[in-house]
Amino acid sequence: MDTQKHSEVHPKACIIANPIYDTVFKKLMENERIAKFFLSTVLEQQVVSVDVRPQEFTYKKAQKPDPAPADIGYSIFRIDFMATIETSQGEQKKVLIEVQKSHDEDDLMRFRSYLGEQYKKIDKVNGVEIVLPITTIYVLGFNLADINSPCVRVERVYVDMINKESIAARAPFIEKLTHNSYVIQAKRITDKRCSTRLDKLLSLFEQDHFVSAESKIGKQYLRPSDDEEIQFITSLLHEIIADPKDREEIEKEEEAMRIIDDLYGKKNREQKQIIEEQAKALEEKDKVLEEKDKVIEGQDKVIEGQDKVIEGQAKEIAELKQLLKKS
Repeated sequence: MDTQKHSEVHPKACIIANPIYDTVFKKLMENERIAKFFLSTVLEQQVVSVDVRPQEFTYKKAQKPDPAPADIGYSIFRIDFMATIETSQGEQKKVLIEVQKSHDEDDLMRFRSYLGEQYKKIDKVNGVEIVLPITTIYVLGFNLADINSPCVRVERVYVDMINKESIAARAPFIEKLTHNSYVIQAKRITDKRCSTRLDKLLSLFEQDHFVSAESKIGKQYLRPSDDEEIQFITSLLHEIIADPKDREEIEKEEEAMRIIDDLYGKKNREQKQIIEEQAKALEEKDKVLEEKDKVIEGQDKVIEGQDKVIEGQAKEIAELKQLLKKS
């Protein structure tokens, strides 16, 4: 996209903080009204109440000239909610909802590690210890290959392996050992759709229309909305970008991400290039070996043909000897 387009502010645009940044997203999720709206809209279920759990959120300046990620203080942002959900049957159930944000696909193992920690947790509901079912929501700052949808739901399906039929019933044992997931790809959100409440929520995360060509912390929100919840969120996002202290925190995060990308993005790209070159060399080697195999196979066929000729000649000689003996 033309960077000049990014720097031109639309006269009717509302300038908001980019919620893909952890600093901004944290402030949104700490607001109970926004958290309930976000979870209800993504899960497509009525969230009656939410209890926010402690989250991981650290950014500190590196003290070394060539710092490791731990020295920079970059970490995945994650936040947990114990939520009360009202089902379509009118029943209320409590679930543990884990929201994780990541800018980098390499964070996969940390996602798995943290999810393992969640499965070991025992919660208390009304003073009674209980293991809650888990639902995960991932907000990604990168694109997944071959998945073009900006928002994907990954569900579990019970199947009777004997009758090959779906099972509608749900067992608490299975529910607590497996989980549904929702994946939001911020970079795949476009302004082509804005009809449903989910479309309107996702539009806030759209990675476009930045105020500055050099920075992505502030962007123009060009969609007028009559939805009170969207208006409430955009109002808060505008306050965040307008507050000098909040803006400074977002800039620190942006700088940390830039350092990570400069230091390790380049290394990863170089390693990827080396791997691709090695793979190409092996492929060429395989082609050479394949050609050699074809040559050898051809030679074997020639030899086989010669053996047949010799065998035929030997047979003829043997027959001639028999004739000579008789004569």
